[in-house]
Amino acid sequence: MKELEKFRESTRAWLEENCPAGARGGGYTPIGSKTIDLEPDTRLWLDRMIEKGWTVPTWPKEYSGAELNRDQYRVLIDEMKRIGARPPLTGRCVNYIGPAILEFGTDDQKARWLPICARGEGAWAMGYSEPGAGSDLASLSMKAVREGDNYIINGRKTWTSDATYCDYIFVLVRTSPEKPKHDGISLILVDMHQEGVTVHPIPLLSGASPFCETVFEDAIAPVNDVIGGVDRGWTVGKRVLQFERSTHAGINISGSQGGMADENKLPGLVTRYVGMTEGKLEDPALRDRLTVNDMNTQAQRITQRRAIEEMQSRAPGFTSSVVKLTNALNIQDADEILQEAMGSQGFRWDTESGAAESEVSALKRWLYQKSLTIAGGTKEVQLNIIAKRVLGLPD
Repeated sequence: MKELEKFRESTRAWLEENCPAGARGGGYTPIGSKTIDLEPDTRLWLDRMIEKGWTVPTWPKEYSGAELNRDQYRVLIDEMKRIGARPPLTGRCVNYIGPAILEFGTDDQKARWLPICARGEGAWAMGYSEPGAGSDLASLSMKAVREGDNYIINGRKTWTSDATYCDYIFVLVRTSPEKPKHDGISLILVDMHQEGVTVHPIPLLSGASPFCETVFEDAIAPVNDVIGGVDRGWTVGKRVLQFERSTHAGINISGSQGGMADENKLPGLVTRYVGMTEGKLEDPALRDRLTVNDMNTQAQRITQRRAIEEMQSRAPGFTSSVVKLTNALNIQDADEILQEAMGSQGFRWDTESGAAESEVSALKRWLYQKSLTIAGGTKEVQLNIIAKRVLGLPD
């Protein structure tokens, strides 16, 4: 325990001295996409975090991490929150494909790709779903045909989030069409800055959309960038999904915990629109819903912490589906409560109609976060996993 306290003291002192003002106050440390320039303080903070190995604090030092154990990681996150410092990197690079490369990659792949991830050099997209293969992912048809030292890739992927800003994409492709659909699939890394890759944004009701369709026309990917071996992509791909769901659930400790619940601000937001009598909301039904949501939020935090402490690897197994789904449902419930509290004020689309910017933002967030029970596996998919793999129920 004394060693942990010494680590806390040294961490606190280093953060106070080295975290610039522009990297405090909340938010995340962005990945350095080649298409986006970082603000000076953000760039300085990222460089200092890289030097400490704190962009990916639990990764091995040989791959630019700091090899922190779970207790040290928790202390680091607590101390960062204390001063509002932007946390370790988060995203598909360090939370999804990075851990997969650590687990399934060759020594050469680890040496080439993991330092790039740890330095935040390049944003990543995820190429799984296709127009004809969504929840039934194994029905994917995008082909990769080997020619010499490369694969030639043709097909299209949909829901490739943030692809307009990404530099790389990891994709599931069919390398052996003659095999059963769960076999003959490989996971390969592709450079998006080539003529054979075209990205088309998909508009959403909430306005600006991160979702895209990405088309591959004779795109090229090196043979030595197949992760986990040729025709073993179904195994690797499922593991990546567990890393993804763990990140949504706030229990992936490769980098930052993307979905970790912070202070519940919902009660304060609701009281702006609903009258108070003797310290209570005047609407008893809304008061009950707010109380239940707050209880669920507290339970979610405890469950997240327990999952982190119990997991035996860098990401949990099927437990991730439980925490991911309950987290998403609770967030959506909070959005519904706030929209109900705002009443007609919560459904004006722009500030010109008299709505405040916070109300427009809440409306767009309510619309956008409907996707939480679709992204990373639909609600129905998660329930099936929980029933079969967690509860052990028969098919």
